[in-house]
Amino acid sequence: MGAQEAGGRSGVQEAGGRSGAVPDGAEQEGLSIAEAARRTGVSVHTLRYYERAGLVVTPVDRTAGGRRRYRQLDLDWIKVCTKLRATGMPIKAIRRYAELVAAGRGNEEDRLALLEAHRADVIARLAGLQENLTLIDRKIGVYRGRLAAGDADRLWAPQRPPGSR
Repeated sequence: MGAQEAGGRSGVQEAGGRSGAVPDGAEQEGLSIAEAARRTGVSVHTLRYYERAGLVVTPVDRTAGGRRRYRQLDLDWIKVCTKLRATGMPIKAIRRYAELVAAGRGNEEDRLALLEAHRADVIARLAGLQENLTLIDRKIGVYRGRLAAGDADRLWAPQRPPGSR
């Protein structure tokens, strides 16, 4: 994975810096799955799932005993995956993106197209949410106005037909 692929501008860092950077000594030996989960904000189960689902771009190192050891590069990539998921990108699309990144140079246009399509989806969902928020704000305004005027009891409420529950 390229230095900027994990989301950073220089080195492999998440946008905004390396606030969760692995200390120098730990970088050499890596972090346990529990520590990686704590630093990325996802569960141990999720970390294992990401690996099984093909969402990681490099194999996670293992100790001689077979325990996973996460490096900063792994943590940065996991953060990218969680942000893509949080914005609604399907696992299948994240897997495709990870495959493209893992494949290396020569497919940057495909990566860009995938990210631009996802961005368009996110913008469309944001527009829908903004429309819904506008309606909620309008309803809040009505309730506040009626409560302040003392006639909130005049707000519409569905009338049930006689004999119904």
